[in-house]
Amino acid sequence: MTKQEHIAWWKLTAAKDWEAVDSLFKGKNYVQALFWAHLVLEKLLKAHWIKDNISDNPPKTHNLIILIEQIRLELDEPAKRFLEKMNDFQLEGRYPEYINNIYKIYRKKQTAIILEKVKELRSCLLENLP
Repeated sequence: MTKQEHIAWWKLTAAKDWEAVDSLFKGKNYVQALFWAHLVLEKLLKAHWIKDNISDNPPKTHNLIILIEQIRLELDEPAKRFLEKMNDFQLEGRYPEYINNIYKIYRKKQTAIILEKVKELRSCLLENLP
């Protein structure tokens, strides 16, 4: 695959995952929606990583901060702090010791606020990709 095809693949899978986020949210599966929202951001950051690096194989990490530090796109501090917070959802979506706490905290209103921020950041990431 060419570099452009790799980037297109990450964008396509992120788009499919974004549809899943919407379905999960509408189905009141808020924790799962946040987990998939993290995946959307992760995949778009990996598309940026491919764009900005020689290799077409991004690091095998779920850590959004590691990814943002290895690309050229400059985000402001609030956006970086938001990515750091989004890292929590990939942990809390995977491990039982985290998941019990998150179910208690994230309901419709809190999830909707976070997903709106993901939507804004998603748009920013997409507009800066080929």
